[in-house]
Amino acid sequence: MGTGDRPPGVADGPELVVTDRVLTVPNVLSIIRLLSVPVFVYLLLVPQADGWALALLMLSGFTDWADGKLARLLNQTSRLGSLLDPLVDRLYVISTLLGFAVRGIIPWWVAAILIGRDLILALVLPVYRRRGLPPPSVLYLGKAATFALMFALPLVLAAQGDWGIAPIARAWGYALLVWGTGLYVWTGLLYLLAARNVARTVPIGRPRPGPHAR
Repeated sequence: MGTGDRPPGVADGPELVVTDRVLTVPNVLSIIRLLSVPVFVYLLLVPQADGWALALLMLSGFTDWADGKLARLLNQTSRLGSLLDPLVDRLYVISTLLGFAVRGIIPWWVAAILIGRDLILALVLPVYRRRGLPPPSVLYLGKAATFALMFALPLVLAAQGDWGIAPIARAWGYALLVWGTGLYVWTGLLYLLAARNVARTVPIGRPRPGPHAR
């Protein structure tokens, strides 16, 4: 994770050091989140204990935010964490989408679009690797899409209960799901266009020179 160029007038903060440490607080949180994925799937599909599944999904979202904050606060950024955290994120999203589709909470085609988008983008990564380039930078629009989906999924699950907030959760949850899905597809197309441009303009094995490494 690069710090990027700081704007003028902003003091430099402490430099984050990426280590090979395994036993760190953020990594422990990520491992707990990883182990909770099958528990979430069980609660969602077998007893259909939506209240407990919702609590676990929200707890996962909170710990996802917390481990990033703690990594910076405690200066415990690690290579394992940089791989483990996004892996757990994707597992949770995929498990939730598939579970919702099995339950009939969302249509199968919505789950297929969202999961298929990530699978397609994973297939274009060799375009960058073969040219010695890093993966494309994350688009802010893509972050907005993920943010919308991360809020949509718990709300959609909350809408399945008999409590008083169900109608509000249903309206906001499905609205954010539609909005997030549209943005997710659009940013996926932008990533594909960027990969196509790289494939056409950068020779294999000869990375494009830049002002600085990313």
